Amino acid sequence: MSTEKPKKIYDLEERTAKFGENIIDFAKRVPKNEITRPLIVQLVKSGTSVGSNYCEADCAESRKDFEHKIGISKKVLEKVIKEG
Repeated sequence: MSTEKPKKIYDLEERTAKFGENIIDFAKRVPKNEITRPLIVQLVKSGTSVGSNYCEADCAESRKDFEHKIGISKKVLEKVIKEG
């Protein structure tokens, strides 16, 4: 019998990591100038924080803590999508 955890169908940790990687790949392709540089920095910071916020929520100590932390992750994601 295997002790490995079964792979989740919707592995949010993996998906949010991939999202962050996609944000970085996109940011590398955006032309750099004095207007886009600060926007790129903000996009990368926000886009990559989604995964770390999710991981933080996944390790929550209570349901209330989880709901609070996942709410933060959701707000950041919505902001990234709105800005992107």
